[in-house]
Amino acid sequence: MKLLLLLILSPLTFIAFSQPVPADKNATKETINLYHNLKKLLDKGFMIGHQDDLAYGVGWKYENGRSDIKDVTGDYPAIYGWELGRLELDHDVNLDSVPFEKMRMFIKEIYNRGGVITISWHLNNPLTGKTAWNPAPGTVAAILPGGEKNELYKSWLDKIAAFMLSLKGEKGEYIPVIFRPFHELNGSWFWWGGKNCTPDELKQLYRFTESYLRDTKNVHNLLYAYNTDKFYSRGEYMERYPGNDYVDVLGFDIYQAYNTASNNDFIKLAGNMLSMLDSISTENNKIPALTEFGYGGLPDSTWWTNVLLKAIAPYKIAYALAWRNAGFKGNGSSEFYVPYKGQVSANDFVKFYDDPKTLFQKEITKENLYH
Repeated sequence: MKLLLLLILSPLTFIAFSQPVPADKNATKETINLYHNLKKLLDKGFMIGHQDDLAYGVGWKYENGRSDIKDVTGDYPAIYGWELGRLELDHDVNLDSVPFEKMRMFIKEIYNRGGVITISWHLNNPLTGKTAWNPAPGTVAAILPGGEKNELYKSWLDKIAAFMLSLKGEKGEYIPVIFRPFHELNGSWFWWGGKNCTPDELKQLYRFTESYLRDTKNVHNLLYAYNTDKFYSRGEYMERYPGNDYVDVLGFDIYQAYNTASNNDFIKLAGNMLSMLDSISTENNKIPALTEFGYGGLPDSTWWTNVLLKAIAPYKIAYALAWRNAGFKGNGSSEFYVPYKGQVSANDFVKFYDDPKTLFQKEITKENLYH
């Protein structure tokens, strides 16, 4: 009987049995498809992304269809970062002044043309009421089950769940999102990071957060990203890892201006981390990514091809997300991490765009990542 059963099972059945699944075993069809297609992308190249790309840029805000990357290359990024900080406080706009209603519209637009969405959450400190950058020890313990602020934290997660479930495509399907809670979790500048809690407390918080969204609120359109800042050993990277059952994407953040003194130092540091990430991701069957990167002000005219591409091209990552172009400030300074038209590195960014390994919107649309 067993032999007969084996004979009638098709090869596709065996593929289905062996196919890895996202951390959320009840993920939506589109989310599962994105998960598998991100893995396939590793053999083609890496998506280039930008935080808040459609909302504003250097010298402009909320101009329909505009993007600093599109101004320079004629194409949009492939992956777009958004931020939910202040949603927990019932504000209409996030901590970077993007209205949540506009964000929903942008996310739907991105999904409709086949782009990918990733979302971070700089949530306020639930113990002190101050910002995410108020690193009060004891905060994480206070919001775990049994803690004095657990009910408050759950009420905040209710709002995150409602937002995620409000993201729908034309047929009413939920739009998949790569959610990266507690990013840069090995650094001590956020209340959830580094010395402000124990590794075990952070693991518990990650698991509780995901379980609550998934099992209590029935949010099934999320892939979960585990995201450190720079790290120097495999042990440091994995110290706060919540386990394979809770993670889909493995990533880290790195900024040249903050971390290194020279281009060569950046290439070496990023390369060392990407090499470790590569092997850790392979061993744990996860999707590797450069979850945030940047060089503030981009003073080097050939940084994109001569530094960043050299650093990441030897390794397999699904995407690299540049931080936001906040633009000009009242004091005359500016903040940006991708070039705008006429910026000194703009021509080199076009060469970076033309490289076969870098994937932008036009290429990703053809990949049909949600199918």
